[in-house]
Amino acid sequence: MPVASVARRLGVAPSTLRTWDRRYGLGPSRHTDGRHRRYGSADIGRLELMQRALLRGASTAEAARYALQRMPKAPPDATPRPAAPAPPPTMSLRIDTPDGAVVLPAEEPPGAAEDGGIFGPSRFARRLSAAALAMDVHGVQRLLAEAITEDGPLYAWEEVIHPVLSALGGRGRSTGDSTGAAVEHMLGESALAALIRATPVLAAPRNRRPILLGCVPEERQGLPLHVLAAGLAGRGLFSQVLGPAQPADVLAVAIRRVLPSAVVLWAQRGSAADPRLFTRLSRGRQRSRMFASGPGWDPARLPPKVEFLGEPPAAVERIEYVLLGTG
Repeated sequence: MPVASVARRLGVAPSTLRTWDRRYGLGPSRHTDGRHRRYGSADIGRLELMQRALLRGASTAEAARYALQRMPKAPPDATPRPAAPAPPPTMSLRIDTPDGAVVLPAEEPPGAAEDGGIFGPSRFARRLSAAALAMDVHGVQRLLAEAITEDGPLYAWEEVIHPVLSALGGRGRSTGDSTGAAVEHMLGESALAALIRATPVLAAPRNRRPILLGCVPEERQGLPLHVLAAGLAGRGLFSQVLGPAQPADVLAVAIRRVLPSAVVLWAQRGSAADPRLFTRLSRGRQRSRMFASGPGWDPARLPPKVEFLGEPPAAVERIEYVLLGTG
């Protein structure tokens, strides 16, 4: 196969394949007639092994060494033998990051998805990771749109977007690689845009007063709030996202002005989650239901009238039930 075809198959840019060939020797093994070299099945198998190693958190150089160790290249004068294709990842991938372990499920074989399609959530996750590592913005945007359209924003977040963001973000932080930070930022911004596009403007919301979604003052990770907003909109519930790192005074003013039916405060980090914030925001005549969401909160330390929400799908159902008695 020519380089362009292999690039499309793996979801990376042709320039990335040429770089891997030049730096690590992961290019075509043999010349064919004519000016261009072609990738054989063994060459493609090595590249697939390299991508799996990248997903496990290896650096590019480590992933290349791993692929060459698993599938060494034959010396130039050796008689070529048919190479067995790289085994498909029938087991889930465990990716250890500084924030904990992330597990991508095993790839489904073609046709295994419930709708009979080729790409299940794990295949989407691998394609999204490859496109992000190649800084292929158009490919990332297309895959995010496909995942959200096919499975909805909540399921796409749980099974595709969040695992890939955690894996690639943890990889960049553990290696100190500025390229990893750029990849994480690009993927996060693309996911934010995709989630906003997936949040419809409701002509007749089921809730008379909006649901206010905000972060605690020191929290700068607000992407999960847009997941909640998209999921709530899918149930006909209108919400307003304040965004990350809002000072407590700003949160208090917003609650007084908006008079929301419910307030959800997100905290990713325990150091930023102060339960006393709810007491401060509950002063006055407003009677909004208060919810805490995110891994930073300790449910045992929350005030009695503050409810802790689970993952986004369960959180949306619980909010709907509390406000409307359905869900």
